[in-house]
Amino acid sequence: MRIGEFDIAEPVPELREPHLLAVLRPWIDVGNVGSLALGRIERYHRSQELGRLYRPGRYYDFTRYRPRSYLVSGQREVTIPNTIIRYANPENGTHLLTAHLLEPHLYGEDYSDALVEIIRYFGVKQYALVGGMYDMVPHTRPLVVSGVGTGEHVERDYGIANARPSNYEGPTTITYTVTETAAKMGVETRGFVVHLPQYLNLDDDQQGASRLMQALCRLYDLPDYIAQEERGQKQYDELTSRDGQMPDADVLGRIEDLYDSEYGHGESPATTATPLPSSIEEFLQGLSGDLDLGGDDDDDDGLALR
Repeated sequence: MRIGEFDIAEPVPELREPHLLAVLRPWIDVGNVGSLALGRIERYHRSQELGRLYRPGRYYDFTRYRPRSYLVSGQREVTIPNTIIRYANPENGTHLLTAHLLEPHLYGEDYSDALVEIIRYFGVKQYALVGGMYDMVPHTRPLVVSGVGTGEHVERDYGIANARPSNYEGPTTITYTVTETAAKMGVETRGFVVHLPQYLNLDDDQQGASRLMQALCRLYDLPDYIAQEERGQKQYDELTSRDGQMPDADVLGRIEDLYDSEYGHGESPATTATPLPSSIEEFLQGLSGDLDLGGDDDDDDGLALR
């Protein structure tokens, strides 16, 4: 059946006040953090596909999000980048929709409206955007999760997730209008974003995914092993051996001082820490660069764009 712009698999599942967890590539999925986390939840619940855009070319430029060609048992198959929604309706626990969103290149308002139609049709109780972003934080300290929310129990949920309120101002995505519209409809909204070291450029940031999963495991009463904490810690422990990957000791020390000033003592780095020299600022900014997440790279869980 068709719901707005989405082809929905039949029979349509019965969902009880589901929560919708979404990740948006490439805008807020640095290090594939959100994609990895949703993939782990989907495997745990054995989620099934609910639907996908029936005409993705209306929203996506396929010279930027490239289709991919595969050989399967000697036969060539092509996958087209799309927005994929899956569902899980466990007997016990929260019913979940998980959405792997690709940021639209065209008709962004229509794309956002199509997602709102899904929220409305399935009676979504809570809509949450999850992922990762670069920040001036060191890999030698616990990763910070921040976010915003509306509706009931916001403070409780951020306490459970050990997350901090976000004061971000700046460029955003047209799909943020989904959050705004959902809130006006009376749907609770959440956002959980992991802050990742700006000097790293990991295709799959396992430590970031682990930190996000820790928060989601607490919120949705999922087993701790899904977070794969040891895998994430091992990845960061091995970073010191990577030539050219790490800043020198002086730069790292200054970043650690900024982190400790803000998160270790609850004070603002702007008033308690000496600003970084302009050369270091330029060094860090240059490392972040432009992300090339053109939709043609699956995460290692194999779920994001198929």
